[in-house]
Amino acid sequence: MSEEQFQQLLSFFKVLGNESRLKILGLLATQERSVGELAALLDLREPTVSHHLAAMKELHLVNMRAEGNNRIYWLNTKTLETMSKDILSQAKLADIAPTEGADRWEQKVLNTFMENGRITQIPSRRKKQLVIMQWVVDQFEYDVRYPEAELNERLKEFNEDFASLRRYLIDYKLMAREKNVYWRIAPHEGAAPQVGVAPEEAE
Repeated sequence: MSEEQFQQLLSFFKVLGNESRLKILGLLATQERSVGELAALLDLREPTVSHHLAAMKELHLVNMRAEGNNRIYWLNTKTLETMSKDILSQAKLADIAPTEGADRWEQKVLNTFMENGRITQIPSRRKKQLVIMQWVVDQFEYDVRYPEAELNERLKEFNEDFASLRRYLIDYKLMAREKNVYWRIAPHEGAAPQVGVAPEEAE
């Protein structure tokens, strides 16, 4: 989960961590309503309802249109569907779980440089590069030979700079190469370098 998504999740629960707002959400889930209607149904003052709706509108949970002097609100189901898929999924929520030591640092690196299964930027520091490249190589099977053209297409799924990714797989001894055919190096064939002692980058 990216930092932006994490902050959005915090805001989501902060806004809906209020009984009145949850009730407003429930009422708007049945049909669109005016501020006056919501105030009457919830026995609240209209300014109070407007305040709650403004907080919900800021997160795009509700939409609004003006009809004369009335403001009509309805539920933005698209936002809820997007959050359910991209933020509230089991996998995304699992990213929040704290890890310890090196695992926690590596997860932070992945969160910083990756989003939705793609590498947004290849880090310049070798320690961070190795974390990213270990993730990349984990997407490949052992005992499978990959022709260079096929490897390139797979790497493009992670980042457009497939040539750098391919080079780093070799530099960090995560893959071996012979006659433009690549394969993942099994642990018994030679361990990958430890974080912080990665080989020098090719010029």
